[in-house]
Amino acid sequence: MIESNPKRQLVIIGGAEDKEGDCQILREFVRRAGGTKANIVIMTAATELPREVGENYIRVFERLGAEHVRIVDTETRDDASSSTALKAIENATGIFFTGGDQARITSILKDTDIDAAIHKRYAEGAVIAGTSAGAAVMPDKMIVEGDSQTHPRIETVEMGPGMAFLPGVVIDQHFSQRGRLGRLISALVLEPAVLGFGIDENTAMVVTDSQIEVIGEGAVTIVDESDATYNNVGEILKDESLAICGAKLHILPHGYKFDLKTRQPILNNGSVANVSVGV
Repeated sequence: MIESNPKRQLVIIGGAEDKEGDCQILREFVRRAGGTKANIVIMTAATELPREVGENYIRVFERLGAEHVRIVDTETRDDASSSTALKAIENATGIFFTGGDQARITSILKDTDIDAAIHKRYAEGAVIAGTSAGAAVMPDKMIVEGDSQTHPRIETVEMGPGMAFLPGVVIDQHFSQRGRLGRLISALVLEPAVLGFGIDENTAMVVTDSQIEVIGEGAVTIVDESDATYNNVGEILKDESLAICGAKLHILPHGYKFDLKTRQPILNNGSVANVSVGV
């Protein structure tokens, strides 16, 4: 179920976002986090190169004018109780999860003091952002790994607990570039979620309250199985092909919006789109 809270904002990025040019997506994150007064914490738990990756984002965010930017590096779960890290998160207006391996984020941070502190700041109005692996952890159930460029099968995808910033959905990243529609559909059918979001590279879905806006050069693919009439998941073995009937498919490029409550796309002119394509 999608909860409504006007304070809560997420910037969920499909990976490979522009860091050298106009930086449209990262610029939007900084703006929402407070602009030149932003206090940004970069969470590097996903990567094995925390200093290199973190300093790259420090350069970008400082170039865009953020007043305070610092890295919180947590290599182990013991680090997730650091008083210095907790203080940084307590003061943050924007918290950014880098790419890497999403399983590292949850294994190090899930159900720790830092996890609780980040959720507290999120509820208070801090903007949470994540790219690639940092995007994958946004739901309560995430894609840990799985095959790309394949048709839907039970064995296609492995699921695990996410960080639960956007419960009740499934998110996949590098979507068009790696041909992950089959993987997303497999995850969606296996988990009790009705909405699956596939985010292209250098593209983001910005979530404010219960509305999503797409920004960037690619698109967000949405699979809605709320009205699906059939799937065969209870009838097949794990290496056999999944069937799903009556689901809806929406492909939304820059400027289009989506209402999480009504599960309806919103066109550039503000009207609600009520035409969808079955998959």
